[in-house]
Amino acid sequence: MDGFVKVVRELVCTSGLETAQVFTEGRLELPGWYRPEKQWDLLIVLDGRFVAAMEFKSQVGSFGNNFNNRTEEALGSAVDLWAAYREGSFRPLPRPWLGYLMLLEEAPASLKPVGNREPQFPVFPEFHNASYCKRYEILLTKLVRERLYDSACLLLSNASQGPRGRYREPVPELTFRNFAASLLGRLNAEGVLRKS
Repeated sequence: MDGFVKVVRELVCTSGLETAQVFTEGRLELPGWYRPEKQWDLLIVLDGRFVAAMEFKSQVGSFGNNFNNRTEEALGSAVDLWAAYREGSFRPLPRPWLGYLMLLEEAPASLKPVGNREPQFPVFPEFHNASYCKRYEILLTKLVRERLYDSACLLLSNASQGPRGRYREPVPELTFRNFAASLLGRLNAEGVLRKS
């Protein structure tokens, strides 16, 4: 994940916002509404204003339990931040940009269809026989379409290719290119605002 954090840092540094501060270690806490603070993985601050925050997550093995945990974390972090934003924690400020990047181990257990118990009521049809990879696609797509995150990215890498920096992008909507373009769009808007 450090490589992707580094690439995003470089994107910010080449965006023309020379005074932007990019935090990746320390000073990553933002106020929440349901809890005092939440530590993000990357934070961008410009002239003392909160511009963007990102989560960089990975999952290797234990797909069942970890998928549910990642889902709850992603939802909780976004809902908490947007409630804090609504209540004025970051004033004066236009809406900040939120991003979520998931690197999933490409393995037989993450790609095979998974059943659902459904003891009381049926799950939504898109979850029928969906692998954990497909479930992450559904999760990240819904997080963006519900505007909980401005952009999300899903990457797959296996144990032999991952250490060499090789990955694949299974969903055209959730590519790193789209993720970076969305962030750069926000950073460009910040640059225009500063010049006006």
